[in-house]
Amino acid sequence: KRSGLALLLAVLGGATHLLAHEVGLSSATWQWQTNQLEGTLTFAVRETEELVPLDRDRDGRVSPDEFSLGRDALAATIATNCQISLDGVPVEPGDIRCQLDSSNNVDVVLSFPKLQGKELELDFLVIRLLTPGHRMFFSLRDPTGQTIAERLLNQNSTRVLVQFDTDTPAAPATSPAPPTSFAGFLKLGVEHILTGYDHLLFLFALLIVTRNFMSALQVITCFTVAHSITLGVATFDLLHVSSRIVEPLIAVTIIYVGLENVWKHGDPHGRWMLTFAFGLIHGFGFASVLRELGIGARAGGVAMPLLAFNLGVELGQIAVAAIALPLIWQLRKKEHFLRYGVPACSILVALAGAYWLVQRL
Repeated sequence: KRSGLALLLAVLGGATHLLAHEVGLSSATWQWQTNQLEGTLTFAVRETEELVPLDRDRDGRVSPDEFSLGRDALAATIATNCQISLDGVPVEPGDIRCQLDSSNNVDVVLSFPKLQGKELELDFLVIRLLTPGHRMFFSLRDPTGQTIAERLLNQNSTRVLVQFDTDTPAAPATSPAPPTSFAGFLKLGVEHILTGYDHLLFLFALLIVTRNFMSALQVITCFTVAHSITLGVATFDLLHVSSRIVEPLIAVTIIYVGLENVWKHGDPHGRWMLTFAFGLIHGFGFASVLRELGIGARAGGVAMPLLAFNLGVELGQIAVAAIALPLIWQLRKKEHFLRYGVPACSILVALAGAYWLVQRL
């Protein structure tokens, strides 16, 4: 127990210097002209190094000569990973321009001439090629400069779909929007926990050593209380921790719990304290979903989304536990599973956590 808390404090202490390094943020500004769509994608040069290495002398800056050598390859990579469709038909840019501005940012301009249609789909797959946690602010404007749609995209949400009433972009019928109802945020919470494989694996590692209903209830309750605290704190913007710190730390919690299952021989004594401490970290991960939708960043309307989303997370968590626990308890009746199965599963959990840690760092 003490060793687990000590490890957490050590990792937190060692990670504090990363606070200055925020998640990468790019922009994608698109505007309709007369039968033409033009988009400007702007990236920091340090982000484009993930796509095409430009900094050949590794001095931290890209000179005009270095940029000119890699400009065409960079423009082609970005254009290939920005897929545009109109009425379900893929369209190719008629012109691609790439330039380095005075602030050492890269601008890639894509022009799509002679476009008319009622449904525009843009998929910025390029985000998935950039550093973990990267965000892209997307905006679409009509010919008068009025904003049609805006959205903050990330590596799990790269697609934008905009529908128009006519073949002009002046009157959109729908644009991407976050849920607005209690049921919508509830569904979002359920979906997040059911697709949050790192959270589920962490919960599985905790539950596989529980021996009865009460021990499982204690673990689930501590995890729920802990992540509810930091989910609320982060959503109300009382404390902001960069996802560049949170996501690797979540992987660390998975590694630690998996290894502790092995060296403590499946003894869950005192596990509730560790569960609570690590649950605080997972809560910041849950909060990123609401922050990406702008919840908490604008006045009003925070309590309902927070309550509904958190309830959805809990319902999904309970559903998973209700399915997994009877199977786990049935297997725990077998001596062979206790001796070999639990350690083997725990080692696999730790290896998965190690993979995520390397990926997120």
